[in-house]
Amino acid sequence: MSRSGEGPSHGSGVLRWMPLWSLLGWLLAWELLVRLTGIPHYTLPAPSLVLQTLFANFASLAGSWWFTLKITLGALSLAVLGGVFMAAAFSLSPRLEAVALPLAVVLQVTPIVAIAPLMLIYIDSTTAALLLCAWIVAFFPILSNTVIGLRAADPLLHDLFRLCRATRMQRLRLLLLPSALPYFVAGLKVSGGLSLIGAVTAEMVAGAAGRETGLASRILEASFRTETPKMFAALLLLVLTGLMIHAASNSLSRRLLARWHTSGQVREGSPPAI
Repeated sequence: MSRSGEGPSHGSGVLRWMPLWSLLGWLLAWELLVRLTGIPHYTLPAPSLVLQTLFANFASLAGSWWFTLKITLGALSLAVLGGVFMAAAFSLSPRLEAVALPLAVVLQVTPIVAIAPLMLIYIDSTTAALLLCAWIVAFFPILSNTVIGLRAADPLLHDLFRLCRATRMQRLRLLLLPSALPYFVAGLKVSGGLSLIGAVTAEMVAGAAGRETGLASRILEASFRTETPKMFAALLLLVLTGLMIHAASNSLSRRLLARWHTSGQVREGSPPAI
């Protein structure tokens, strides 16, 4: 029995580390491709050159990274607050949902590249305009998923709360919000990446320059000067930012759902959660 119990744990350990080994394998293949074929660095830099460029220019890229991170996390925080609050309001007032939900849908389906120039015209602060653009992109997934979750509560529990003469706020706090939590976490995982995409896209459309700019501006500047390794170095920081947000979302999902919902539980022998 002891030997049979070792198999799944060993398989689980292999699956846990498989994404890392896969990533290292792809990076090694990239390095070998550049070195063996002699591709110029201004066309496709090797991963080793990208890391060297990142270390050499980290002092200048760090400020831009922090600016992009502030815009991304600020937009995500506002999206969480606004999405959850509005979804709760919709559950308490169907009339409010009928009036406000179409506007949220319009904002979602309108391309951010079309909104960003208007925001720069109407808002004096470039930072506030970028924050608003990133919020627009990240807001709807949280709102939509939370609304679906609020509607997914067990009808029998609805009847039970009705028999107990629970108030609307009691029904919202004790029944609807717990049932919507898995859906909210799923929306948060989507919005985490979208907030970063919205911040970068809005800054590229804005064409902002100067000290208070993010990594998107550094990428544009490097492209104008044909500094391809520097472009990849800034892109690497963006990828790391997205991975950190994704990892934080997965950690939050496990903390909130692992004890009572199957979506937050890691089964033995299963691959890492996405």
